[in-house]
Amino acid sequence: MDPIAPISLDAIRTARSRIHRSAVRTPLLPLPPASSEASRGGAGGRTPRIWLKLECLQPIGSFKIRGAAKALAMATEDQLRRGVYTASAGNMAQGVAFAARRRRLPCRVIVPESAPRTKVESIRRLGGTVVPLPFDEWWRVLEEHGHPEEEGLFVHPVSDPAVIAGNGTVGLEIIEELPDVAAALAPYGGGGLSCGIASALKAHRPEIRVLAAEVETAAPFAASLQAGRPASVERIPTFVDGIGGASVLEEMWPLARDLLDGSIVESIDDVCAAILRLARDVKVVAEGAGGAAVSAALRYAAEVDGPVVAVVSGGNIDTDVLATILEGGRP
Repeated sequence: MDPIAPISLDAIRTARSRIHRSAVRTPLLPLPPASSEASRGGAGGRTPRIWLKLECLQPIGSFKIRGAAKALAMATEDQLRRGVYTASAGNMAQGVAFAARRRRLPCRVIVPESAPRTKVESIRRLGGTVVPLPFDEWWRVLEEHGHPEEEGLFVHPVSDPAVIAGNGTVGLEIIEELPDVAAALAPYGGGGLSCGIASALKAHRPEIRVLAAEVETAAPFAASLQAGRPASVERIPTFVDGIGGASVLEEMWPLARDLLDGSIVESIDDVCAAILRLARDVKVVAEGAGGAAVSAALRYAAEVDGPVVAVVSGGNIDTDVLATILEGGRP
């Protein structure tokens, strides 16, 4: 697979015009300071300004609807003749199933056997057929861009310029509503969201910093930055299913390396604390990947002079996991 080429601002603007009937413009809201932060004052004697881009409020509960809608909008009738399929832990699956249902197309979704029950049930409600595989086999579908036993158009959840351009519309909305944004933190699963956002933001102001948020149980982008090449890691499965892959995809590495300004790796405890804080202070439900971005923003905000945006990428979390977190436990 050839490296993914840079995504232009024109491509992202075109994506917005093609997805506006599927994806909504999500709110950008300030995170209320905790009492300890207000008393501390943050860097320079003031409270860091953190904003939340609430992609958890999309129709499918995730930003993935943007890239999925753009990918299907770009496909020809001949490509769609036998339907579509994707490989996803749950959110891209819902995005592709949602877009396919609107076009009355059959949709099959290859999921890891560990996919959260909430996401699997949502895929089925949207009309998608679920095909579970062991994680290593599922990850191989991402690396090989398809499965030999499936037919139809394969929509890659990450390494597709149309998908990345669709994701980049998140960045357009951020810069339009918060022109003085200094930094953005986005969850890093495969790089499609963070690279899309970085493409949009840096096209407006190259000095804006865009960082990946990862989790300690599997942080392949941080490992790749340290190694100077795409790296694989030993992963520990957790409820944080939207990020924490086994490696950085080879074709995404040059784009991510050139666009992103680093990785902030969060602990599971800090992710849980961020999810609890969002529920308590903002009345928003976030899944693990979105919690990682908020946790990373809380850590990073004191290092920059200006507003910091945390992308709450999705809200599709199993109810029993959420209940445990709200009770102060660790799933």
